[in-house]
Amino acid sequence: MPAPAASVRLGGWLGRRMAELVKHSVLAQDRERLVRPFRAKDEVGNNDWRCEYWGKWATGAALACADAPTPEHLVFLRQTARELIATQDADGYIGTRRVEHHLQGWDVWGRKYVLLGLLGIYDVTGDPDILDAACRHADSLLSECGPGKTNIAAIGYPAWKGLPPSSVLEPMALLYMRTGAQKYLDFARYIVGQWSRPNHWSPDGLRLVEEALAGKPAAQIGGAPKAYEMMSCYEGLCELYRVDGEPRYLDAAIKLAQSVFDDELTMIGSGSNHELWCGARNRQCGGEPLGLETCVTATWMKFCFQLLRLTGDPRYADALEISLYNALLGALAPGGQWWGYLSGLEGDRVPSHAQHADAGVSCCVLSGPRALLLTPRWAVMSGAAGPVVNLYHRGAARCVLPSGGHVDIIQTTDYPASGLVTLRVNPERNEEFTLSLRLPAWSAQNSLMVNGSVMPDELCPGTYASIRRRWAAGDTIALKLDLRGRLAFDPAGGGRHVAVARGPIVLALDNRLCPVDAASALEPECGADGILALTPNLAAAEQHGLWLAFDAPFVDRNGNRRRLTLGDFASAGNLWSEQSLYRVWLPQPLDLAAVWQAGSPRWWQKFRQTRPEMPAAAAR
Repeated sequence: MPAPAASVRLGGWLGRRMAELVKHSVLAQDRERLVRPFRAKDEVGNNDWRCEYWGKWATGAALACADAPTPEHLVFLRQTARELIATQDADGYIGTRRVEHHLQGWDVWGRKYVLLGLLGIYDVTGDPDILDAACRHADSLLSECGPGKTNIAAIGYPAWKGLPPSSVLEPMALLYMRTGAQKYLDFARYIVGQWSRPNHWSPDGLRLVEEALAGKPAAQIGGAPKAYEMMSCYEGLCELYRVDGEPRYLDAAIKLAQSVFDDELTMIGSGSNHELWCGARNRQCGGEPLGLETCVTATWMKFCFQLLRLTGDPRYADALEISLYNALLGALAPGGQWWGYLSGLEGDRVPSHAQHADAGVSCCVLSGPRALLLTPRWAVMSGAAGPVVNLYHRGAARCVLPSGGHVDIIQTTDYPASGLVTLRVNPERNEEFTLSLRLPAWSAQNSLMVNGSVMPDELCPGTYASIRRRWAAGDTIALKLDLRGRLAFDPAGGGRHVAVARGPIVLALDNRLCPVDAASALEPECGADGILALTPNLAAAEQHGLWLAFDAPFVDRNGNRRRLTLGDFASAGNLWSEQSLYRVWLPQPLDLAAVWQAGSPRWWQKFRQTRPEMPAAAAR
């Protein structure tokens, strides 16, 4: 089970980044600009998606306020919902189109986000008027789509063949859970049924369940490789599984995730090329830079959260941590107010353009918070036998025990700067339960002590260490994880590129740390097991505003040793300008002059004429 709202407190660097985001972006958003399109109702055709912005922002705002449920925040959320509900038509529709343009383009996709936003606010406030407005809004869609009406899997933006409108499955299942109204469950089942039926866009149907179960690569499922929208449909399938318990639904979601692991994920925990599945895993070292969309990163993390809740498999927690510390936070600008739209594994960081000038935002600027602010929900969770710690961080969590009592778990650590994590366990009363600690798959050597005594059980990477005992206030756990440097090789083979990781953190070259006049023809100096001896470089980190920096051992063709300073991926390139270049995959042998001479591959700028400017408040 996810952690209840406000039960987990994150400190340290991660906590500061989240606080910046909430203060400078989520709670500072100009709500009027997001609501105005719902009053104007002037969207037409296929290429307008302002309808998604309010709901995306509102789900992030609900997460932020749930973790700080002050009276002021509750008033803020209610007012936010009322501003939107004031635009609701007599038939219940809340959207950006007049009746004659309903169901076109991104209309149903936007309706989905309105539902998610209203439900997110309702879950925090408990305001029945908000739930009533959500129901009336859902009813307006049921009046237009369904058996004997328009086929929801055959409308919307033509190129994506029904994926965006089909993703309304998620809030329909959630609405059923909150109301018990059979019509919403029936509609959710109808959507999944339509995936198996032919339509004018898909002669064989979308077949999202069948093709995933058959092991088809994500890029080939449904005939439309739109990564973000596809995963959104499987998020809905996970929610429907919670209601129906149909094993095929969960199995299909797991199979899709496996395809993403096998074919799409890059070193930094995200995939896609300009929003599309593309086999990115084996293309990440090539000459064609990949543009990893922040919406894809955020949705992949939300999808992993679903699967972690449903399966308890720690591989999804591993994936969440890697995506969090690399792809997601690498796309968040200093100050927390803005995000990158497309990120790469090399080049410079480019702020997202505002896709609609009147709204002043983009899809990715509003998607990023929905993933980052979800972190407390999976950091510490509850299992059938007791608490489950998935994320090591400075802070505290209050967990509900199987007995109904509570336990406070206080973590003292600077992980992932170091691998030592101390947890103090304080139950309300002495009692027996199991405390499970994630042992990441990358952590080859682990040690664990309880109250100073070494735990004799084998600590297997990629599993949970489950400690069952009678716990008393003040009991202490000391966990040591393996943060030795690791060398990664080009997944496509050939050995022409290597990358360096340390725990969940991917390290990167930064041209400020490794000047062009450095020695060339360098190769990493490591053992046969690919382990590198990394040394913290606190001075370099402080000088360039990096979170973490390490000196890595390299050797030139003459056998001379050289140490190169590498920074954590999320901080590398943190000037967000052409003066701050970074690179994850290192050609072998490494010629620094040639690397930097190649410059920044900001290939995605061909989609717009000028480099967008980051809002002034978001820049340092």
